[in-house]
Amino acid sequence: MFKDQVILVTGGTGSWGHELVKQLLEQSPREIRIFSRGELAQVNMEREFNDVRLKFIIGDIRDGARILEATKGVDYVFHLAALKHVPICELQPYEAIKTNIIGTENLIRACISNKVKKVIDVSTDKAVDALNLYGMSKAVGERLIIQANLLSDYTRFVCIRGGNVLGSNGSVVPFFINQIQKQNQVTITDKNMTRYFITLSEAITLLFKASESSKGGEVFVMRMPAYRIMDVAQVLIEDSGKKDVEIKEIGMRPGEKIDEVLVSEYEARNTYKYDDTYYVIMPSIHIPGLKEYYDEQNLEKVNFTRYTSGDVILSKNEVKTLLTKGHYLKNV
Repeated sequence: MFKDQVILVTGGTGSWGHELVKQLLEQSPREIRIFSRGELAQVNMEREFNDVRLKFIIGDIRDGARILEATKGVDYVFHLAALKHVPICELQPYEAIKTNIIGTENLIRACISNKVKKVIDVSTDKAVDALNLYGMSKAVGERLIIQANLLSDYTRFVCIRGGNVLGSNGSVVPFFINQIQKQNQVTITDKNMTRYFITLSEAITLLFKASESSKGGEVFVMRMPAYRIMDVAQVLIEDSGKKDVEIKEIGMRPGEKIDEVLVSEYEARNTYKYDDTYYVIMPSIHIPGLKEYYDEQNLEKVNFTRYTSGDVILSKNEVKTLLTKGHYLKNV
């Protein structure tokens, strides 16, 4: 799919971007453009990869003219750029709106103008039944991406929704490890909290699968394992070898949930089992050809009313297996 193609990755200097670019390079693209605001992050990434196929572009998706220029001659876009930290979005909501909503609109217009083949928007479980500004802004971004399929007969737009990725910027695992090493404690907002987790390499593999399979207008939902945050903390503490690490419950922050949701009750009515790794959600609006495309595949409707991280919680030993796969445990 990506052989000899030109690919743009917005927000491409983050942890998702690093792994995405690494796996894209193995598929022989002609050029990968990394679009982001951080000069130092781009310099470091350029030195790390040292590959002439990478082109680094300083810019902000809030700047419509800049993203229009960056998408010229591009075949595929992976949209990773977002303000993602829940408390920051709560305290500075307009900044989240400018990036996650207005920035997404700028990208859509640019991709249509430059006849990009397909735009793959990476969304989040927090966009479902959103309680916080981050989730709300990403939910609006999803709607913009889906509706964009009615604005062009050429460019296709698809959303891919997943949960937490181990080791991504701001994720809980490196945060816990740092707390254990430096503070001899782990702070947990609620001991009953559950979350979805997947390794970064697995997430990118699934991202490619949905990118290739999607028609445009649907939301692909990663089927992900769920764990108790308490179990994650305990496994990391045990692996550290320290005996005096305290687990401190500090209370939930504004906009947090006990369990995350990947498919809402409303969406479940139009959700199908795509395969063993994905569900696919049909849009509430009519997109020509989409229903017919999936009718031909005879997909089975899901039998749940909501898909949440509290539905099936895996064991502490399975948490240990996941952290081992992600290379976060040293004593294995």
